Amino acid sequence: MRLVMIFVAMLAACFSSPQQAAAEDFYAGKTLTILVGFSAGGGFDTNARVLARHIGRHIPGAPNVVVDNMPGASSVTSILYLDNKAPQDGTFIDTFNFGLLSASLLRPNLATLDLRKYAWIGSISEDLTACYVRANLGPKTIGELKAYGPVHFGTDGIGTSEDINERILRSVIGLDMRQVGGYAGSAQVRLAVERGELDGDCGAWSSLPEDWIKQKKIAPISRSGMALPEGLTPDVPYIGDLAPDDRARAIINLLVSGGQLGRPFIASAAVPPERLKILRGAFDATMKDPEFRAELDRLRLPFSPKAAGDALKTVGAIYASPPDIIAAAKKIVTQ
Repeated sequence: MRLVMIFVAMLAACFSSPQQAAAEDFYAGKTLTILVGFSAGGGFDTNARVLARHIGRHIPGAPNVVVDNMPGASSVTSILYLDNKAPQDGTFIDTFNFGLLSASLLRPNLATLDLRKYAWIGSISEDLTACYVRANLGPKTIGELKAYGPVHFGTDGIGTSEDINERILRSVIGLDMRQVGGYAGSAQVRLAVERGELDGDCGAWSSLPEDWIKQKKIAPISRSGMALPEGLTPDVPYIGDLAPDDRARAIINLLVSGGQLGRPFIASAAVPPERLKILRGAFDATMKDPEFRAELDRLRLPFSPKAAGDALKTVGAIYASPPDIIAAAKKIVTQ
């Protein structure tokens, strides 16, 4: 029996790919950098740091894993860095604003950004964005806000989930809203809400301070997905259900469709296939890692992962949206 096992092992070695064997040696002593297209402290940053603490042990050679924040242009800066400046050897991956999935179809300045052309690693969860106002503002529903008058919401960049949801509330639902920009990230927007500089915001539910939810310091007015995260009650409507008609709902669905890949990770398409295979395998293994899951639970982070193949199918479906719906949605994000 022992001779048979040795023979089988030798046979497997003969047929193994030299490139794959070299790739498994590649990461030993290396550093894997996870770029984050936003400043520290927000939901994208938090998810990246949790992943960084666990994925290394699922990569042959156990590389060091670090996070590098690279905010700019709603995370377009970090995406372009993958192709223009970062080593394309499999030592850099990026997490970015999922809102760019629809924005790349709708904004002329992003027309050359085709997210089908990147090497997808996977997504940790769908987006669970909620729009809310300060509880001490007074009004606590869309109807009450319409009667209240203009409200000021914050945004950390054009094309972000914040921006898209706020534009829907303003342009499709008819809320009298003034968007206030200039914030480096969602953490800075939340501080402005807490100080009373802003009336509200749209952001990842899991990124909100726990005391805001438990002590009811905010009043949620809409959510961007069908799922209900812990602490968000069913009476908070899905934003598409606020649409005045079916066509408007289809437009809203396209605008928030990127949320299906709420915490995405990609690499440059130039990464060698054998190293990309290792990165994808490590990501998938991390999603099954009990220690990773336990840390997500401690941080109240949502978990509904998609592997690379499923993520690419979702991306393809978004880019295949009907032209008339794309045209209508384009007017909303460019006005």
